[in-house]
Amino acid sequence: MNEVLTRFERKAPVGSDLPALITPSMPGESLLDAQRRLRSDIESMVSTVGGVLLRGFDVPSVEDFRAFAAGFGHPLLSYDFGSTPRTEVGGGVYTTTEYPAHQSIPLHNEQAYTRMWPMKAWFHCVTPAAEGGETPIADSRAIYRRMPAAIRDRFAPGIIYVRNFGDFDVPWQKVFNTESRDEVEAFCRKAAIRWEWKPDGDLRTTQLCQAVETHPVTGELVWFNQAHLFHISNLQPEVRESLEELLGIENVPRNTYFADGSPIPDAMLDDVRAVLDAETVSFLWEKGDVTMLDNMLIAHARSPFKGPRKVVVAMAEPHDNLDKF
Repeated sequence: MNEVLTRFERKAPVGSDLPALITPSMPGESLLDAQRRLRSDIESMVSTVGGVLLRGFDVPSVEDFRAFAAGFGHPLLSYDFGSTPRTEVGGGVYTTTEYPAHQSIPLHNEQAYTRMWPMKAWFHCVTPAAEGGETPIADSRAIYRRMPAAIRDRFAPGIIYVRNFGDFDVPWQKVFNTESRDEVEAFCRKAAIRWEWKPDGDLRTTQLCQAVETHPVTGELVWFNQAHLFHISNLQPEVRESLEELLGIENVPRNTYFADGSPIPDAMLDDVRAVLDAETVSFLWEKGDVTMLDNMLIAHARSPFKGPRKVVVAMAEPHDNLDKF
């Protein structure tokens, strides 16, 4: 299977096998042509290692990537109740988060801030950045094991996410893909989200979600939340100070709390971020690369970059824990 020599350098913690590397059987082999013979190997590696990198294959278009992702038997999902700005490329393929190039995006599992999420995520590098722009990954099982017991115990009852949509965050119309309040409320009822329409017409949502979850297939415990990303401590200090002064802590765009509603100390989330950093695996993208991740087993991130960069994403296989709380 791995007969074509391919460059692959990575930074990883000791003992990590991420990502499993799969390369063509011959130069110029089409990823779509190879899918039939590779599918069982890919699925096996994704279910054990957690993620694969397919490098060196011919992927001539985003449509070929879309067809490859869809070829695993599950319809590609729309990006509902999103937390970051993205653009739909078509057919269930989206740009990755459209934050400025100088910003990092911390490690996270896709939509772990909700109780409904995709089990699979694919990334495709159309144009690698001239410098940086990696999509670092990490094993959520290893993160859970490394996390200090006191933090695991404190997080175990769950995390409350509070979002205030408006001028300082993604508008609710974009997040819910509708202009209809009725449709927003119907989605919130389905997803176990509490909502409140504020006097100025903006929306506040509150949701209790998991912090630790059990993988439905492997039975393994995984660290599965975005408390560190949504918490106000994730902002630059000057931005945080300005927002708290302007809006008040209850109206900042997003924040997280313990399940009992009490604040999460900044220092505790610093410890969480240190664990995430320790488990990070990073490698430079090459043009045409495709990764397939089990979204519960593997978290992902984005490094700052220079120059043009285009990485697209597709998601599939919905899962939820709506009966948990």
